[in-house]
Amino acid sequence: MQSTDLGNKESGKIWHRKPNPAARDGIIVNIIHSTSDYLPKVSRFLNVAFDSSGDCLIAGDHQGNIYVFDLYTNRFNIVQRTAQACTALAFNLRRRSEFLVALADYSIKCFDTVTKELVSWMRGHESSVFAISVHASGRYAITTSSDTAQLWDLDTFQRKRKLNIRQSVGIQKVFFLPLSNTILSCFKDNSIFAWECDTLFCKYQLPAPPESSSVLYKVFAVTRDGRILAAGGKSNHLHLWCLEAKQLFRIIQMPAKVRAIRHLEFLPDSFDAGSHQVLGVLSQDGIMRFINIQTCKLLFEIGSLDEGISSSVISPHGRYVASIMENGSLNIYSVQALTQEINKPPPPLVKVIEDLPKSKLNSSDLKMKVTSGRVRRPTKSRESKTQTRILKQDLTGNFENKENELSDGLNKKRLQILLKGYGEYPTKYRMFIWRSLLQLPENHTAFSSLVDKGVHVAFLNLQKKYPIKSRKLLRVLQRTLSALAHWSAIFSDTPYLPLLAFPFVKLFQNNQLICFEVVATLIINWCQHWFEYFPNPPINILSMIENVLAFHDKELLQHFVDHDITSQLYAWPLLETVFSEVLTREEWLKLFDNVFSNHPSFLLMAVVAYNICSRAPLLNCNLKDDFEYFFHHRNNLDITVVIREVYHLADTTPADIHPESMLDVFVALTKGQYPVFNQYPKFIVDYQTQERERIRNDELDYLRERRQTVEDMQAEVDQQKAEDEAWYQKQELLRKAEETRREILFREEEKMLEQRQRLAAVKRELKRKEIHLQDAARRRFQKQQQDQREMELRRLDDEIERKVCMRDQEMATTAQDLEMRNLELESQKRLFEKKLTRNQEAAAKEMREDTDAYRRKVELEEHTFHKLLETDQAQSLKAQKREEAEEKEFRLRSEKRASALSDASRKWFLEQELSDALDHAKNPHCEVYYSKKYVLRQEPILRTTVYSSSTISLNRRKLDWDTTEQDLTEKVRNLRQRLTAQARSRCQTPHLLTT
Repeated sequence: MQSTDLGNKESGKIWHRKPNPAARDGIIVNIIHSTSDYLPKVSRFLNVAFDSSGDCLIAGDHQGNIYVFDLYTNRFNIVQRTAQACTALAFNLRRRSEFLVALADYSIKCFDTVTKELVSWMRGHESSVFAISVHASGRYAITTSSDTAQLWDLDTFQRKRKLNIRQSVGIQKVFFLPLSNTILSCFKDNSIFAWECDTLFCKYQLPAPPESSSVLYKVFAVTRDGRILAAGGKSNHLHLWCLEAKQLFRIIQMPAKVRAIRHLEFLPDSFDAGSHQVLGVLSQDGIMRFINIQTCKLLFEIGSLDEGISSSVISPHGRYVASIMENGSLNIYSVQALTQEINKPPPPLVKVIEDLPKSKLNSSDLKMKVTSGRVRRPTKSRESKTQTRILKQDLTGNFENKENELSDGLNKKRLQILLKGYGEYPTKYRMFIWRSLLQLPENHTAFSSLVDKGVHVAFLNLQKKYPIKSRKLLRVLQRTLSALAHWSAIFSDTPYLPLLAFPFVKLFQNNQLICFEVVATLIINWCQHWFEYFPNPPINILSMIENVLAFHDKELLQHFVDHDITSQLYAWPLLETVFSEVLTREEWLKLFDNVFSNHPSFLLMAVVAYNICSRAPLLNCNLKDDFEYFFHHRNNLDITVVIREVYHLADTTPADIHPESMLDVFVALTKGQYPVFNQYPKFIVDYQTQERERIRNDELDYLRERRQTVEDMQAEVDQQKAEDEAWYQKQELLRKAEETRREILFREEEKMLEQRQRLAAVKRELKRKEIHLQDAARRRFQKQQQDQREMELRRLDDEIERKVCMRDQEMATTAQDLEMRNLELESQKRLFEKKLTRNQEAAAKEMREDTDAYRRKVELEEHTFHKLLETDQAQSLKAQKREEAEEKEFRLRSEKRASALSDASRKWFLEQELSDALDHAKNPHCEVYYSKKYVLRQEPILRTTVYSSSTISLNRRKLDWDTTEQDLTEKVRNLRQRLTAQARSRCQTPHLLTT
């Protein structure tokens, strides 16, 4: 078993040597994905899916890596890294390179394997999606989760419908029936509904299974023809439903080892027309058992208890099985290797499966046990002796029956009776019957070895000689012809081989192995003795045909002879093309239903019958071109009549000229390896091969010399061309450089002109700004001058207002001061008067005391001497007191005079203020200022004068006490006149105003 570790590789080969699946349990390769070299950590695969061709599969692991494995080209590639685990995959969309993947975040994404880009992102599920089913057309898809199923349109990637259910009833699976427009929905309560895809109309519901078989369905599988539904669950019972009759027709009991069924999958077969008979059952023990649902035989199994299987997928053509193992690896099995023993001729059936009767049966009547596929034979008795008998060859008896028994349990005689009754085999079972009639061995290994040799040299340019529109069909034809050429050397030189093989290639283009074996079987049996006269047409075979034609229709043969038409013209075109040019597809299939069911001579008889049935138009032909056209184009001929004529010719032709006596009976291809085909003149083929090889070598030498000459000439031409090209490039570069420089110069001139224009514009702008600034400066200066003047005026107004306020304030203050002074003078006057009164009283008292003292002195002069001093002191004190009294009296008088002067000054000041106010009303800017200055300075002068005079008067100690009031008034009047004169003189002096 080969093992491949993907590691960190983006792409590579799946296997590095040719796989041998028969070596160990049919495993082609085991694929693992380890993520580290030092600490091995395996990334587990979770899901796998095949594409519609069956040769390519896609697998995703739990880390979100998605790989594409191409088993045909032996390559793998990583196509996407989703960074999250995938829960379901689908790779059979209408666009072959696209696939769907359901991710762990409940979303579904569509990617392209070629561009590796995201095509679409679909959301809508609220739980994990565990299944994706795609319609047969590839246009629709159903995604299923535990709570809902949603129908998507894959052209627009929009959700069309959503299936909602109650929480109590969960969804088990919702999927499309193959090749139909029906959706099958299976729920956890064992209810199964069928819906119409377009209208979602409920078509039918399957009845409940029998109560005695309590199986809760969990897994389901449907045959390709959509007739049988297999259902299983946590039980070893398997239910088979007939969807056409809508009833349960069989219950299969698996072996006792099986306790639960985890997965079901039908094994497709190319020849069962979709009615698959083999079902793969994966149980809880990790073993997948393949059983025949008709015979209930256990055919083979994969997996083991040590290497259990987690899930499996079978390719659409039934060639491979991809299984995800429990250890996370991926195994790819070869079905051909697994069924190698089964494809041998089977023993007689152990049980005969009868159709379900119309009456309803119990579950016990439907139940069948799965048994081993081996047939037990009765043991021989030790006492019995071995007896040898010689069987006689007769056409009736057991030997004939054994000869007519085919490998698939069919009987050739019964098939011939059926064919004669209906004229053809059923279209649905034709390929299966052909495979049984031809007893194809299906040697996968031998065919793979032929295919692995590649395209044969003789068919490298096949498309030039045989242009085919379909590239796939051309590729299959080329591969089939190459395999035939590798099988036998003569087929590389057979010119009509493509014409012979093309109808079968077109019919079996999806199964190349069957195509190759059908053509090989045709060549061995129905092309006997064709290559004895190689490279000429088979004269011996054409002579047989001519003899039969001469016996049955001499007139037609004579007509051919008269017009020089040989068998190479009326027989060989039909043989080398196996009637594919003159018959339609349905007519050709009907003809070969009879050809493969009869002796190889039937094909030669068909050529004779075709000519005899066409004798009327052939007798009317006189030109060779008309005959050639007739045998290379379709004609109005009933193939049923031709086949009936073939049987008539076979029965009425004498044995001496009958081709059956000269051709061998049918021989099938050998099992395992294909037989050696050497029924041709080997020396001619070898000579032609040698000559072809010589011509090929000469041609190669000639081509080599010619190629060398051509290469030398080409080198010279290339060198000259390179030099010319270099010169032209240099000239072009110079021209471009000149143009570039001209353009640069032109752009520089334009730039300079633009710069000049910009400079002029800038100058104009600067000049305009300068004028604007000058104008603004002038306006600003004028405004500043005006503001300054206004400010000066406001300042003068403020000064005037302030002066007026100060004047008013000073006038009010002066008036208050004068009032206060007047009050003070009044109080001082009263005080002085009071003091004067007291002083007068004191003086009178003193005078009385002096008189008393003088009297006492006189009286006391006589008493003591020493009292003289006291008397003197007393007199001194009295004198001092007298002076103080005189001084106080003088001060009182001075204050009276000052009060009088103050009253006169106040009166004069008020008169002067009144006159100034009148003058200010007449002329406010001239004399007001001087009068204000004068007034402000007049009072302090008067005050100073008064106080100084008062002070001088008070300091005069020799003032006469006898000065009268009239004298004081006169003196005050004189002082007032003198002060007035001084004030006037000061008003006339300008500089006194500013001091």
